[in-house]
Amino acid sequence: MILVSFSAINLLHPEPTTEGKLTKVQGKLSAPPVTSALELAPKTTASHHTRIQIPSTIHPVINNAVIQPKPDWSLQQKAEWLNRQTIAATDTVKTAVVKVAAVETTAAAIPITPVVQQKPQKTATASKGSQTEAKKVAATQQHPPIILYFSRTELISQEQKDKATWRYTVSGEDLLLLQKIVMAEAEGEPYKGKVAVANVVLNRLRSANFPDTMHKVIYQKRQFSPVANGRLNRVKPNEDCIKAVNAALSGIKEVADDTYFFLSLKLAQDLTVHHTQKYVKTIGNHTFYK
Repeated sequence: MILVSFSAINLLHPEPTTEGKLTKVQGKLSAPPVTSALELAPKTTASHHTRIQIPSTIHPVINNAVIQPKPDWSLQQKAEWLNRQTIAATDTVKTAVVKVAAVETTAAAIPITPVVQQKPQKTATASKGSQTEAKKVAATQQHPPIILYFSRTELISQEQKDKATWRYTVSGEDLLLLQKIVMAEAEGEPYKGKVAVANVVLNRLRSANFPDTMHKVIYQKRQFSPVANGRLNRVKPNEDCIKAVNAALSGIKEVADDTYFFLSLKLAQDLTVHHTQKYVKTIGNHTFYK
């Protein structure tokens, strides 16, 4: 448009060109200068420029023409056409992101209150009494009493010692001997069976029908087979047997106070006790009688 405007002006007001250089057209769009044929001609040695008259037959517009270079346009981005489905999918993703952000913000704003579990309060007096008694028994089993208190029919507790008809002081030798006879007789038996064997020895110690010392009860003739075959001297009490002896000395009873005999029906060669004494109970491989 600019070129057409200048061409129209030159047609209305032609002006002769007196210089050998073409006039440059200034505007918003500029192009590199173009050298005319007159400037390419060899220069003379004269000190002044030679004026060349341009014939009137050449239209003056040619003199003022500017060669417009072709612009090198390059698209930086490619336009993509979006259909309705694409726009709807994009809106759905944006909505989901907004909802997730709102949920996270709400969760962060809600304070988390730790749940404190309250222990149930025990109101039953009997429960407290049983726990206290269990603690006392456990403490006594770790440190068995040195003095045993007997009535005419049973081994009584330390708290009932005023009712005792006689007492027996357990020496270190007696304690080791009781542990060894339990080990020799009931090594492979369950824990309750070990306690029951210790109960039988203590029941005999109390009874007037048997000797009145631990040593004499255990070494009484034809009563305990490990004494006869020498196993009693070879065994070393394990932890389970020591614990069972301590329990029996502390008053734990797996058999009644009138139980004085036991034997293994599988191993015993003499079944006189089985046929003459009253059956009490069976623990493991041992059968107990009174």
